[in-house]
Amino acid sequence: MEQKIIVNYEHKETRVALLENGRVVEVYIERPLQQRMIGNVYKGLVENVLPGMQAAFVNIGEERNAFLYVDDIPQPKGENSCGERMPIQRLLRAGEEIMVQVMKEPFGSKGARLTGNITLPGRYLVLMPGLNYVGVSRRIDLQGERERLKKIMEGIRPPGVGVIVRTAAEGIDGESIEHDLKFLLQLWETTKALYSREKPPVLLHRDVALIYRIIRDLFNDRISRLIVDNEQEYVKVLGILDLLSPHLKNKVFCYHDKEPIFERFGIEGEIDRSLSRVVWLRCGGYLVFDETEALTVIDVNTGKHTGKVNLEETIFKTNMEAATEIARQIRLRDIGGIIIVDLIDMSSQNHRQKVLEHLRGEMSRDRTKSQVLGITNLGLVEISRKKVRQGLSASMLQPCSYCCGKGKVLSPEAVCNRVERELKKILQSSKVEAVLMEMNSEVAALMIGSG
Repeated sequence: MEQKIIVNYEHKETRVALLENGRVVEVYIERPLQQRMIGNVYKGLVENVLPGMQAAFVNIGEERNAFLYVDDIPQPKGENSCGERMPIQRLLRAGEEIMVQVMKEPFGSKGARLTGNITLPGRYLVLMPGLNYVGVSRRIDLQGERERLKKIMEGIRPPGVGVIVRTAAEGIDGESIEHDLKFLLQLWETTKALYSREKPPVLLHRDVALIYRIIRDLFNDRISRLIVDNEQEYVKVLGILDLLSPHLKNKVFCYHDKEPIFERFGIEGEIDRSLSRVVWLRCGGYLVFDETEALTVIDVNTGKHTGKVNLEETIFKTNMEAATEIARQIRLRDIGGIIIVDLIDMSSQNHRQKVLEHLRGEMSRDRTKSQVLGITNLGLVEISRKKVRQGLSASMLQPCSYCCGKGKVLSPEAVCNRVERELKKILQSSKVEAVLMEMNSEVAALMIGSG
């Protein structure tokens, strides 16, 4: 599978797209005035502790207080030998200072979600201060390579520090890994020093800009090309790779054509398509997406696909193509939470199992943690996907100021009847000679009547 990273840099917005076999599967957008918060480390002030919710609200200097759940607070060592977690009222009190990290962006009326378990990601490692643990990414399959990386880490890791070896470390020499560890340890020392001298609420550490994150988290040997459409950013990328992965520099290219880079690779159209409620499939079927804050429903329909053999085969082929597109759209739209897929009913158990396995295989490419739970008795597929940041629609769309997000307005007949009721109320309550009414032409036609 060929993978490419396309970077469109503008002063007001940076956009990055990941392509797999020429099709867009992930899009990231960052604006200077709307900097992301995930990964930021703060010195916060506990505003109030809620024993009934086993949570606390923490002031981190943002518009809304952030939310900290008891399971995300490190437990004191040695104080609870039976293994039970201490309640939040014994861990925190109002007015207390605490170091926290944002794990979920603020969304809607909700503030950011926090954790007290700090993690600092590098190119090859993720540092977890306060833990004593070495883990290796599950995406590294070879047992010999896993053992090699674990042995390297055990030899260089200081006590009292946890480390996870990232997928990018596969095949990398020990010297490069040690260099990454030293950088992260220095970053942690700087963060601790700021914490000891600054007054809350204050930002201690901001995660790096989008292009650097893409190089750190996405750009590896599996990527065939990284194409940037800005000369200055291209030079910056090469400079970053000088420090992180010099052998990848020959995969970086600067785009100079007059045609905008996102149009050249068909990304602009895919973004527009991903903002639509209806997505058509190549076979003639279509998907309908209905998103709420916590739940997304995806409906599969045969549409124009009539098939060539029989009804069961037509339904099976539509569901198989739908499974591929659903997995791609979930990644592209960055849909999180609970996802319910209403497939077209299949009478064959073999077909149901094949569609489910195909969907699981397509979802396994997703870097965000997700799980395909199975098909319910009603024929609905249940999927859960970790919700980390706002989806594509939330970052690009806003609710209609007229319908307030309902997506529907009153019909001309309903408005006509409402206007008549208002008119009767006015005429009954006051002696007026005339009433001036302004309305839509369709409503006016109904009010006046034929002729």
